[in-house]
Amino acid sequence: MSDGDRIVIVGAGVAGLRAAERLRELNFDGEIVIVGDEPRRPYHRPMVSKQLIIGAARPIDVSLQAYRDIDVRWRLGTRATHLDCAERTVYLPGGESLWYDGLIVATGSYPRHLPGAPRHDPRVRILRTVDDAMAVKRALGVSTKPAVVIGSGLIGCEFAASMRQMGRDVTLVGHSDAPLHRFGPMISESVTKLQQNHRARLAMNSSVRHWISTKDTVGMHLTNNKLIVASCVILAIGSVPAVDWMRNSGLDLSDGVLCEANLFAANAQDVVVAGDVARWPNLRFDEEPRRVEHWINAVESARAAAENLLAGRAAAKPFTPLPRAWSTLYDVRLQMVGMPSLGEDTVRLADGLTGFVRAGRLVGLAGWDIPRTMLHWTAELDRRLPAPTSVGAPAEPVAEPAPVWQRVAETLSAV
Repeated sequence: MSDGDRIVIVGAGVAGLRAAERLRELNFDGEIVIVGDEPRRPYHRPMVSKQLIIGAARPIDVSLQAYRDIDVRWRLGTRATHLDCAERTVYLPGGESLWYDGLIVATGSYPRHLPGAPRHDPRVRILRTVDDAMAVKRALGVSTKPAVVIGSGLIGCEFAASMRQMGRDVTLVGHSDAPLHRFGPMISESVTKLQQNHRARLAMNSSVRHWISTKDTVGMHLTNNKLIVASCVILAIGSVPAVDWMRNSGLDLSDGVLCEANLFAANAQDVVVAGDVARWPNLRFDEEPRRVEHWINAVESARAAAENLLAGRAAAKPFTPLPRAWSTLYDVRLQMVGMPSLGEDTVRLADGLTGFVRAGRLVGLAGWDIPRTMLHWTAELDRRLPAPTSVGAPAEPVAEPAPVWQRVAETLSAV
């Protein structure tokens, strides 16, 4: 890319904003256009299920500010409808076309739909945007009946905690044995006790068999034969990448946009991808392309994508982060590092700390309210999973003896 070129960023969330900042930091002096389907400028999306819901923040309070003057042309409230990579053109509603010299795709993901759920009922909501949070608050305000959240992942647990902080009754419905089961038994058991101690109801190993909408409530007949009624129901059963607008573009859109290790989209020129929608091989771990849906990854991948777009494909560097994420439930801090989802087994490394192991190697960590311990173990995981210097030169992992985990835990707990 050079001065006088136009870079289009599709996606006006945190990834789009941070990509634009990085372009300006690197002295790109051409035109930047940011296209976003919401009418709002970028905002702090994790606050939607927390501060906005409980009234600790207003919509204006969650806005994200640019770290510097980015001098961009905003096209907000405008959904991209089609991408033509051969013509280097993004199409907008009404047949409008927007040519580009470089394209950054940062459209993120949207909540998964639950088949059979009465989405036409205004009391049955997803929780992704500021407008969603305001609609939930309205639904909660017209009835004192309990709230229900379907899905026992992070969003579901955060929403349940928000309800209890407001003094509202809430039931968390999940098909797994316990909330956050993918983070290992120690974390899931701790979350279960925490929610129960705050009198949030749990309906695990359950799903909705029948929906019953009445004038005043939404009823759900669960597969455990219980009937629950609610003033508001939140669907939090995961997300899918926002790729529909790129159909027939020639890109591989199976579970996000397939990218090379440097975040350039496969089978396209001058197209890079950032955030939840990118599926790329993180060479710290292996060569399998995967998506990572975390706020920090959106920021870091956006900056890396902008750098590589300006550098060009030949000089681009592989994006090899050590993924990190955190959440707060009530007054407890939950932290994740690495790729726990790759773990074939778990090991207790310290009080409140679970390690995830694959083929004898530590690949992820989950910590329960131990931020200082997590700092030490994050540095250790970074050492054990070194980043390669180039695509063709994978890093050599730190050798570990086979039955090592108890000794490793004892040694590093003293660090």
